[in-house]
Amino acid sequence: MGKLDLIELYIDDSKIEDGIDAISLVEYPAIEENFIALSKQEIQLKTIDEEKRIIIGLALIPDLEIYRRQGEYEYNIKFSKDTVRKASELYMKRLKVHNSTLEHKEKTDGVFTIESWIVEDPNNDKTNVYGLNANVGSWAVVQKIENDEVWNDIKLGKYKGFSIEGIFSEAESKKELSKQTEEEVLIEKIKQILNNV
Repeated sequence: MGKLDLIELYIDDSKIEDGIDAISLVEYPAIEENFIALSKQEIQLKTIDEEKRIIIGLALIPDLEIYRRQGEYEYNIKFSKDTVRKASELYMKRLKVHNSTLEHKEKTDGVFTIESWIVEDPNNDKTNVYGLNANVGSWAVVQKIENDEVWNDIKLGKYKGFSIEGIFSEAESKKELSKQTEEEVLIEKIKQILNNV
């Protein structure tokens, strides 16, 4: 089988709905980067100060190919550095810092973003202090957890990272068409020819 289609997601300025609506706490983040809870004890996560109930992690990594599947269609998505920056800026501008969900299913309160930035220099960035191995252009997020149940779940390892929720436009940049896709294109062309006869 050939390589999967690669679809670049971006924010279309003409679409008011494009952008990040919430950040979800998830067990398996799509970007495959766990956040770090800042508290004294080392559990599964690196931690510094439990009383603060603060977690730090990456919300988006530019140019990282993320696997997706819709029915039988398998593909990868990615975000450019410009899209990651724009998404982070709109998230703050639109005051979405209190929008938080658990596993993309239920809204939760007492979880909010207190810091957000784009990594410019990985060696001299706060993410480096916590071993996040962020690339240039990554979106780093720090959240405060005032919800006791959510904080306990984080300490137990139920939530390990961030996952964004939002609407993006698609710009396909196919690496290689699969045979099935080639056949679908050919069938569509034949239908168009037959309709014009």
